[in-house]
Amino acid sequence: MSSSAPAAPDRDLDGAAALAAQLDRALDGTTALPADPAYDAALPGFNLALAHRPALVVRAASPEDVVATVRAAAGHGFGVGVRSTGHSAAATGAGDVLLDVSALDTLVVDPVARTATVGPGVPWQAVLTAGADHGLGGLCGSSPHVGVVGYTLGGGLGPLARTFGFAADHVRAIDVVTPAGDLVTATPTQHEELFWALRGGGGSFGVVVAMTFDLFPLDTVRAGTLWFDVDDAPAVLHRWRAETASLPEEVSTSVARLNLPPLPEVPEPLRGRAVLVVRYVRHGELAAPDPLVDTLRQVATPILDTVGDLPYARIGEVHADPDAPMPLVDRGGLLHTLDEDAVDAFLGAVPPDSPVLAAEIRLLGGAVARPAGVPNAVAGREASYTVFLGALAAPVGPPDVADELQRVCETMAPWSTGGALVNFAGPRDDVGASLVHRAYGPAYERLVALRRRLDPHGVLAPSARWDVVDGTPAA
Repeated sequence: MSSSAPAAPDRDLDGAAALAAQLDRALDGTTALPADPAYDAALPGFNLALAHRPALVVRAASPEDVVATVRAAAGHGFGVGVRSTGHSAAATGAGDVLLDVSALDTLVVDPVARTATVGPGVPWQAVLTAGADHGLGGLCGSSPHVGVVGYTLGGGLGPLARTFGFAADHVRAIDVVTPAGDLVTATPTQHEELFWALRGGGGSFGVVVAMTFDLFPLDTVRAGTLWFDVDDAPAVLHRWRAETASLPEEVSTSVARLNLPPLPEVPEPLRGRAVLVVRYVRHGELAAPDPLVDTLRQVATPILDTVGDLPYARIGEVHADPDAPMPLVDRGGLLHTLDEDAVDAFLGAVPPDSPVLAAEIRLLGGAVARPAGVPNAVAGREASYTVFLGALAAPVGPPDVADELQRVCETMAPWSTGGALVNFAGPRDDVGASLVHRAYGPAYERLVALRRRLDPHGVLAPSARWDVVDGTPAA
């Protein structure tokens, strides 16, 4: 997936001032040109590795602002890149408008219908907190600081995925501004093709301004982590692999090789250490046994052991993903199997001196493998595991760290399906695009055809670069 679409020849960059003047008259929100004092402050999101240098920044205050921005940008020959929390790996370039929708943060929980309706600026933690008052929770990801909408558009693989499936499987309605600037509501019976594509197809088909999705009775779960020294990693990971072959769907789990930095925010027993961490979440009767956890405790003594009863609103503690902005680069893939040789290859590819800070394998299967009740575009259901790799990008990390991530992926190639989940594919370059293409299989052509029909002029090109395969634009 490419970092940003180049400015098209007919895009007059000098027209940005005229566009800004038009929008200033129409919006409740604000605009910022490169010469404005507010411009630089408006650029950074969570991932500081992204070098946004758009022709104009628009901070929308309402869905009507989104409509006006998309229509005006298209009329002036500019593309539109969309950002909320800024976790995604897509930069907006000099020929485009950066549309910041983080201020669209409406959140309504309906405890009777067991639904939440959110704007694109709402992070998962807000939903978890609001739902907890009613004993309800949503299918968040590993980090509760990620935006609900962007995460769900990419499918949404969370800590309870094996029990409930992808977050996108449980969306009821989506309010979206199309590339033509029309505000429509997509449901199973209205704009059905758009509803299919948005749930798992990414943000290429419009700018989502509201999403309604299911909540579940989720009060307390059995969850936590087992932290092991890197010397125990081979024995623990091999046993984890063997045990995952028979786990019930109530259990979701992953393992990760972490090279932890010597920072104060890292717990003292783990600070500066190379470790293997097992993440564990079980839905259901709290008093039920946890044979996987008990078995791994016998294989080696954990440095830390946090598995216990956990309020679901604190589910982010399981992965404990960083919540402070930083420069990041990642890459991922899907595995059709994980045998003993694959475990050895994985551990050998991420030694303690590797610049790869996190290398995770998540167990799939269960509800992940079943199609949604209302069909959607989510890819990768046939895979058995997904791999995610993360590292610090330059200038904090080494300049060639992306090559190192790709080397680890290539090490796992003998067990790979050749594809990757949209949210795990990594930078929007040609490699990422090819991974996503292969993951979707025949559905890819259906997605591309819909995008070409909805957006023939590439208005949302900065949000849609996974449509690029071998350097050839799809629209």
